[in-house]
Formats: sequence, C-alpha cells, structure tokens
Amino acid sequence: MIKPRLLLIEDDDAGRFGFARYFSLEGYEVTEAADLAEASEAFATRRFDAIVLDINLPDGSGIDFIEKVRRTDASTPIVVTTGAGDIPLAVDAMRRGADNFLTKPIDNAALAVFLQKMLEIGTLKRQRVARQRLEPRSDDDAFGSDPAMRTIMGHARIAASNDCPVLIMGETGTGKGQLAAWIHRNSARAKYEAVEVNCSGLRGELLAREIFGNIRGAFTSADQDRKGLLDVADRGTLFLDEIGEMDPAVQAQFLKVLEDKTYRRLGDVKLLRSDFRLICATNRDIEEQVQSGQFRQDLLYRINLMVLHLPPLRERLADLPELAAGMLRASGAPDGRLPEEALRLLRGYHWPGNLRELKNILERAVLLANGAPLRPEHFGSLSGPAPRRAPAPAAASTVQERQHAQIAEVWRQTGGDPARAVKLLGISRATLYRKLKQLGI
Repeated sequence: MIKPRLLLIEDDDAGRFGFARYFSLEGYEVTEAADLAEASEAFATRRFDAIVLDINLPDGSGIDFIEKVRRTDASTPIVVTTGAGDIPLAVDAMRRGADNFLTKPIDNAALAVFLQKMLEIGTLKRQRVARQRLEPRSDDDAFGSDPAMRTIMGHARIAASNDCPVLIMGETGTGKGQLAAWIHRNSARAKYEAVEVNCSGLRGELLAREIFGNIRGAFTSADQDRKGLLDVADRGTLFLDEIGEMDPAVQAQFLKVLEDKTYRRLGDVKLLRSDFRLICATNRDIEEQVQSGQFRQDLLYRINLMVLHLPPLRERLADLPELAAGMLRASGAPDGRLPEEALRLLRGYHWPGNLRELKNILERAVLLANGAPLRPEHFGSLSGPAPRRAPAPAAASTVQERQHAQIAEVWRQTGGDPARAVKLLGISRATLYRKLKQLGI
C-alpha cells in the first residue's frame, strides 16, 4: 500500500518531532521543513497528498506559501496551525486557499481524522476529473458570457485551429491554465499529451532538468536517464505557466529550442527533436520585465504571436451566477443554483483571488451545507458587509500589518459595532479592544 505523503512545516523542533513521529506511526510518509525555504525546496521536487503549515515561520508568513501552492495545485489539502491570538491570520489563510485551521496545542488525533476525510475527498475529485477528461464535451460556457470573454474565446478558437504560440496574461486565479487546457483540447493535437510546468515553482537547474531531462551521471543524484517535458510534449502541447519567473539562463536555453525545435538533455551530447505546440502564461507585466532586463526581448517575440488577456473576476461580475453554477456542479452539489441572498454576497466582494478564490469558497460552502441548500452563513467571512473594491489585507507588507489592516477594515465596515466585529474576525472582545488600542482607534 502506498503511503500518503505529508509535508509538515513547523519551526518548533520539539513540536515537529512529536508530530512527525505520530503521523509516521499512522502510516504517513512525513517530510519535515523548519522554514519556508525548506518547504519551497521540498514542494518543488515532489508531490504531496496533504500539507500542515504553521503560519508564523522564521523567514516569512505561511500565508505566502499557501498562495505559492495554490498557483500550481488547487486540490492538495492544506491545514494551517496557529496560536490562539492569531485567529484573524488563520481566517485570512482560509480565504487564500487553506482548507482548515487549528489552534495550538494541536490534537493530533483530531487532525488525523480531518486529513483522512480530506484525502478521501481528494481521491473522489481526481476520479471525477479523470472521468470528465474521457467524456467528450463542449465547455465554452465554463468561461462565462461576458462580452470581453466572448471576444477572448473567439481568439482562443483561432489559436486552437493552428499551431501559433499563445501567451495568456492575467491576474493570479483568472483561469489561465483552464484556458490553456481548452485550447489544447480543441486543437488537432488533442489526442497527444499536454504537459505543464510552473516556472515559479522550480528555479535554475531544477527547471532545466524538468524541461530538458537528463542522462545518468549528469549530476550527483542522477542515477538514471530521465525524460524531460519536451520529450513528453512531442506532437502535443507544452504549457509554461508563470513564464515571467523563468531564470535568465533557462530563457537562453529555451530560446534555442524555439528556434529549431531541437534540444539536448542535461549531460548529453545527442541532439533530440520535439514537435510541440507552446502555450505560456504570466501574471506579470512582461513588457515591464523586458524593460528592466528580467526577461529576454527576443524570447518574448517568440512566445507572443497571439496574446490573450483574461480580465479579473471583479470586472465581469455579471458572469458570477453562470460561473458559480458550473463550479457547484463540478464540486458535487445537488443543485447548481445559488439563492439570491448568496449571490448578493458574491457580487459585493472584491475577489482578489479571482476564479480560484471563488472555487475555493464554493467548495467549502458545499462541505459546510452537508447536502442542505446553500445559505449565506455557509460563505463564512463573506456574510458580512464588504465594499466591492475594498483593499485586500494581502496588500500590507508584513503579517502584523495584514492583521491590523483586516481589523481596521472590519471595524469600519461594522460601524464600530464590537459584537459584529468579533463575530466576523473570530476573536474575543478583549483581543479586539487590545488591537484597536494598538491601532489608535
């Protein structure tokens, strides 16, 4: 039986030791990380079935790691752990993509039960996705009917009918990967592989190894020949997500590949050929990166023959009912419709995480409803008043500033009503008054 892989990120040595010992005995393969640097290295080199993450770490906030994971993996369960005084941060973590949070000291038995349930849900989701991939379908409606999206889908159909390189631009969570997959499915290459790599998750030689592959002995740990994504994508599609994060050295190597569709595996002298179709995506201003010298202009010329700009969700709120209905059906909800009061909550929110955040919130609401009709209280922190374009707490530069910004915003929204404020923030009145005093409110 294959052991589920668990990534544990905790800076307290004693707590990490006890947790790892307990879950190893429970049948998990536990990988430990004491800070974000170690966690990022582990996540870049292997796949995990679940992640347990401390919010406060020596080299930054665990919330930033949640966003890093969700850029490439929407389904792996993430549980955050935090002290009792940091509940607002835990709430923020849930909004960024975490599945649950627990306050310390952690009840390992309760956490084991929760992880088991989440792993079962993840298995069901993967099985459903596999079935959907085998079924012929027309999924144009998955992108909404906003006029701007109709124009984009018209251009996407043109892209699907030929082999031109496509660059998809847009904020994080706007559906760039989904659109890339749609183009591949509707192209002449659909019967061959579509492979994806996130350039922000792998750096330098790690990214080069993933793309080009390597031969045995190319580096210390290379004990066998390994195919790269260029091998697998032959006659299919290669999707480079967040290409703006690609290291300059790899940019130079990849430019050579685009010029003649030939390459060498790391450590090899043999020239290989791959007939692949290229789709790239980025959430950065890539023209600005060219001006600053972070991205090669000659590479940009090669990848931007057709550019598709995906608008943020806040600019096409008319699509919310249609998009939400499709996501609810995909998550197993018996009825894809949302009550009007729930739709009002969704329309009043500013959606910093775009479609990814919408999907996360809807799936959590379905779990909380437990088969009953969806109600406003199933949408957690969205159930309070929120201006459509309110600034997101993530705009603050530190963990403490994010917390203070969130408290100040909720205090303003509630008109200074402490009962409503503590309910939305999930903290005690004593903590609220202490934080307000620190803010000078």
